[in-house]
Amino acid sequence: MTTEAVIDAIGISKSYQRGKPVLNDVSISLKRGEMVALIGASGSGKSTLIRSLAGLIPIDWSRNGRDTAGHITVLGQPIQRGGRISCNRNLRARIGVIFQQFNLVPRLSLLTNVCFGLLGRLPLMRGTAGRFSDDDKLVAMQALSRVGIAEHALRRASDLSGGQQQRAAIARSLVQGAELLIADEPIASLDPASSRRVMDLIADMNRNDGLTVLVSLHQVEYAMKYCPRTIALKDGKVAYDGPSSALTPAFLNNIYGAESEELFLPNFGGAPEPSHGPHWSDPQGVSNGNGHWSEPPAVVMPAASTVAMTRPHTKAGRLTA
Repeated sequence: MTTEAVIDAIGISKSYQRGKPVLNDVSISLKRGEMVALIGASGSGKSTLIRSLAGLIPIDWSRNGRDTAGHITVLGQPIQRGGRISCNRNLRARIGVIFQQFNLVPRLSLLTNVCFGLLGRLPLMRGTAGRFSDDDKLVAMQALSRVGIAEHALRRASDLSGGQQQRAAIARSLVQGAELLIADEPIASLDPASSRRVMDLIADMNRNDGLTVLVSLHQVEYAMKYCPRTIALKDGKVAYDGPSSALTPAFLNNIYGAESEELFLPNFGGAPEPSHGPHWSDPQGVSNGNGHWSEPPAVVMPAASTVAMTRPHTKAGRLTA
């Protein structure tokens, strides 16, 4: 892992109503290749921070009437400064964003939805018209194969499960060629099996593609399993930034009080023993009563996960989207 900062946010604040800051002087930095969790109780400012870092909403110009606006730099380029978003098309193409709502076009096929990830790299007129070449479609098919849903390529997005739709959103980020993935609670609406598969895919992209990941999570268990580092927000401020292994129930109770209960899965009985790591045993995905975590066995990644995301040298067969 290099020391290059992929995200560098300094002193950012955001208020939707005067005098009620959602973010208050937040500063964070992510190095290239990191996979970092963002946690916090409801209303802590996670989604606002995610959207600010992605350049989707402007941060405040000043705090307390002083010209002390923060700024955000992503991949070495300023994305926000002085309350203004300055994200150009090329920079936008290098940032993948995944939301809880999937953001697929329901009436279009998965293949077409994944091809939309290429829009930032296509000529403007061809992208606007949605004209994708056979090579474009083959790249999209490789991405769908990698996330394990290639057999559904020609089905309408609305006909698939939430987990399948979220995997299609990940495939879209793959064809986009993003260097940074920002995910806003991507597993919040998924069942446990689908949640693990989605997190396995994101971790695989981080590990094998060198993708830098910032993922907002509502359950601490997933942060501890998948992310070596966690940033915890409370009332719009950074309450903790450090190793995920420190996130025991007692530690989080000191930060959040009674609100810490919503950060754990139901019936969670304690943090994993640090000398042995997490122990997964209970098929119901709850504590086994001995202070260990428990959940069903991890989902096995499809063999297609090793497919290289490169354009072919030969002409691809025609695929109908």
